[in-house]
Amino acid sequence: MCNVKYKRIMLKLSGEALAGEKGYGIDFEVAQRIAQEIKDLVNMGIEVGAVVGGGNIWRGRNGNGMDRTTADYMGMMATCINALALQDSLEQMGVNTRVQTAIEMKEIAEPFIRRRAMRHLEKGRVVIFAAGTGNPYFSTDTTAALRAAEIEADVILLAKKVDGVYDKDPHKHSDAVKFDKLTYIDVLEKGLQVMDSTATSLCMDNNIPILVFGLESPGNIKKAIMGEKIGTIIYK
Repeated sequence: MCNVKYKRIMLKLSGEALAGEKGYGIDFEVAQRIAQEIKDLVNMGIEVGAVVGGGNIWRGRNGNGMDRTTADYMGMMATCINALALQDSLEQMGVNTRVQTAIEMKEIAEPFIRRRAMRHLEKGRVVIFAAGTGNPYFSTDTTAALRAAEIEADVILLAKKVDGVYDKDPHKHSDAVKFDKLTYIDVLEKGLQVMDSTATSLCMDNNIPILVFGLESPGNIKKAIMGEKIGTIIYK
């Protein structure tokens, strides 16, 4: 394996990332581009776990007037659709992949079993974790933090549509300032919209660094693995 900064990673992708310019549904050209970047990591000997959100299909909070628990379960199902789409894109490129779900659906995916997930990673398989934590009221950010802790990931790579963490929305404010480094406490105290507070606290408690970077620039995932200075690093 070449000289890389991280051996085992948790890649967190938003559902919107799979939607591309359309903003909803799945853009399979985008899915294939992401799959190619993941394949490059696997070829480098990196062990890759991934969590995909479901916002391109359904968000629990979109269920206006709907029971919150029901709406959240619908969101979990959306993450399963995205996980299968990403799995298909990876396997078309010859990358061995497993989808593990927090809600049992044995016809299409394995149930989440930590030891089995660890073994898949050791064998060079990409493991995609779907259906969130299996519980309502928890985001896929929290899922990424939880699974990262369970598989003993070296870092969470948080791929977003912006190239790091800013003091305010750079799409709305031309004077927004980008941070190169932050602590977990900075994120919590400043109320920065990186991950939700539960996920951030979980990373802080388990000392898992978070690297926030832009996904739209090809090759950024590899740059992050190689330790190049991109995005914003959040650590203790």
